[in-house]
Amino acid sequence: MARLELDGIVGGYLDGIDILNDVSLRVAPGAVTGIIGPNGAGKSTLLKTVFGFLHPRRGRIVFYGREIQRLAPHAIKRLGIGYVPQGMNIFPQLTVHENLQLGTWVFRGDRARVAGMLERAYAAFPRLAGKRRLRATALSGGEAKMLSLAKELATEPALLLVDEPSAGLAPRIADQVYERLLAAQAAGVTILLVDQNIGKAVEISDYLYMLEIGRVRREGPRAAFAGELREIIRDALLGA
Repeated sequence: MARLELDGIVGGYLDGIDILNDVSLRVAPGAVTGIIGPNGAGKSTLLKTVFGFLHPRRGRIVFYGREIQRLAPHAIKRLGIGYVPQGMNIFPQLTVHENLQLGTWVFRGDRARVAGMLERAYAAFPRLAGKRRLRATALSGGEAKMLSLAKELATEPALLLVDEPSAGLAPRIADQVYERLLAAQAAGVTILLVDQNIGKAVEISDYLYMLEIGRVRREGPRAAFAGELREIIRDALLGA
């Protein structure tokens, strides 16, 4: 059974203006599923819709067999879905530790569980462990991105939604972020990835969907995309 299923999703930000037009896709357990496409294709909108920031006008979103398309983000997070938006999803004036604590907020009633989540986060991101008492403003851009990722992985999600993980990062730092994502997958986290870095998305994804004007234009396993990478990049960037 798919970890996540979207069936006929139609919706957007304003009534009567649909960004997503009958989108259907499946996310297999334990896989990295990539979503690529030109700017304005609806990729980020799709992630926001899955996480409950937007509710579809039509269609179903099913997680572990349960429909979630009408749930609020906090309820979706409690079910085991994490969301790493594009940019730095952190509070600059709070310490690294306080940011991680906020990431576990929905589980604050179980103090032992939260403590375990935080220690595992530091074990996975040792560079942050040595800076746990520093304000996030003291972090480099790469460290801030790692904190954004760690804040979501701290809750041990079954499914992680990731939007443009390498945006604004130097290639060396971006590679470290992708390594952390693959480590999370190896630990059992299913990942739905939106990425403008087409080559990297094809490299790390097990299965890919290309969106264009809010519709799935093509889909297939990594091998189907890797064999036509130049054409895929051209189509994904230009919508040609």
